[in-house]
Amino acid sequence: MKAWEKNIRKVTPYVPGEQPKVDGIIKLNTNENPYGPSKRVEEIKYDMDNLRKYPDPKIELLVDAIAEYHGLTSDKVFVGVGSDDVIAMAFMTYFNSDKPILFPDITYSFYDVWADMLHIPYERVPLNSDFRIVKEDYIGRECGGIIFPNPNAPTGILESVDFIEEIVKANPDVIVIIDEAYIDFGGETVLPLIDKYDNLVITRTFSKSRSMAGLRIGYAMANPVLIKYLNDVKYSFNSYTLNSLSIILGTESVKDDAYFKETVQKVINTREWFTEEAKKLGFRVLPSSSNFVFAEHEKLSGNEIFEYLKANKIYVRHFSSPRIDNFLRISIGTDEEMKALVNCLRQQIEAL
Repeated sequence: MKAWEKNIRKVTPYVPGEQPKVDGIIKLNTNENPYGPSKRVEEIKYDMDNLRKYPDPKIELLVDAIAEYHGLTSDKVFVGVGSDDVIAMAFMTYFNSDKPILFPDITYSFYDVWADMLHIPYERVPLNSDFRIVKEDYIGRECGGIIFPNPNAPTGILESVDFIEEIVKANPDVIVIIDEAYIDFGGETVLPLIDKYDNLVITRTFSKSRSMAGLRIGYAMANPVLIKYLNDVKYSFNSYTLNSLSIILGTESVKDDAYFKETVQKVINTREWFTEEAKKLGFRVLPSSSNFVFAEHEKLSGNEIFEYLKANKIYVRHFSSPRIDNFLRISIGTDEEMKALVNCLRQQIEAL
């Protein structure tokens, strides 16, 4: 080992879903929206001369649009480069206790990566046998903060507003972050609670329901004091986080609410159809309120199905983690893509 290696920050990195570089595939592995963004986004004429200038560090155009959309004042909104950037900033800002932060043992696998990188102590709290969060495990114990998605990922399971409020209310001395990356696909937001509890932060993304994963836009909503602290860390890290084009196109997306609701409903309808078809094929499908389903087959292993589908140019996500190594996370595509998936699965199962 070289002498300088002892000063290197060594972490086990997050592993994103595969982005295959081949044509003619059906890509259902990274929870992207199968429908393109709003036509308002496509029709924007961008002045390329703006690229020589730094973007607005305050991101005011987009912050104001998001605030108006949610009925908030602008000082309750923070925008970053995808919700990953926003949550990473939140970890740096809010989780500085010597007590462990809490999150589920089966959840978004970036949480422990950020915690390890930033030397934040943490504890994975087990989901129950039905893959649900146990509310009591987050109540009545000392911790440095709490974070979990709602709906959870990769399970897709939604918890109620009342359920989450009990956790927030029981932890007034720490920040509770609710990651609502998938809330638009069938869940009720806890957004009204930010005016009731000063320790609640909500994060969202444009990557799923707004069909803009390629632009990397995410945001947080909280009381103005928490947003101010988040901006303080941002300006100490990178003042110009979001590029000029993303700011403009993101703003146009927010303005087209009709298209947003139309495409979200399409995904929901297809998810419900596919869930029933998968059950007919012998799958156990967890109840999903997201743009994906989490499922295991009664006879075939998750890896067997994963490899078979991949050989047939259909990409889904398989996790080798304990408790879920037999499950597949399947993003919801177009009706045609999901029908092709069902046909492919049927062929594999009938060959048993």
